[in-house]
Amino acid sequence: MRTEMTEAELLEVFKALANPVRLQLLRWLREPARHFAEINEVGVCVSHIQAKAGLAQSTVSAYLTTLERAGLVRSTRVGKWTHYRRDEGRIAQLVEELGHSL
Repeated sequence: MRTEMTEAELLEVFKALANPVRLQLLRWLREPARHFAEINEVGVCVSHIQAKAGLAQSTVSAYLTTLERAGLVRSTRVGKWTHYRRDEGRIAQLVEELGHSL
């Protein structure tokens, strides 16, 4: 059974993807082994994402938080580090929703 995303959820996703850096982060996380030297089963450490992006850690963290709020990535805390990976199930749901509603 397909669960429709609310208009507010769709708008949150569109707002998150409207920023070119956030869109790039999501693209890098699509193929983490290609873009990052160090990955593990829970994702890519924010410090590695920050280094690749060349932005302040606080900026990258804020961007990733926006992507997480939109349901596009998930975070996992390992000690003092936060790792991120895409939420492929949610992204697939978004693609399906767009196919039905637009």
